Amino acid sequence: MVRTPLTPWERERGERFGALLREARGERSMVEVAAVAGVSAETLRKIETGRAPTPSFFTIAALAYALDLSLDELAAACALPEDGEAISA
Repeated sequence: MVRTPLTPWERERGERFGALLREARGERSMVEVAAVAGVSAETLRKIETGRAPTPSFFTIAALAYALDLSLDELAAACALPEDGEAISA
């Protein structure tokens, strides 16, 4: 299965999502947060660095739980800009 390339907007959204997770993690280690979420530390590292910008819903929900974030907070952080325009290539 060939995956279509990510758009610039999708890459930027993944970077913002990763930054939000890093900020929410604070002083906690990746290993600790990943264990609570039930994902590997490598998966969390890829998400936080934007190398895995489109994690599954269940991974997002588990990380939200582990970091005490609401799904609403995460959705707002990853929404289109206020003008509704996606970043073009």
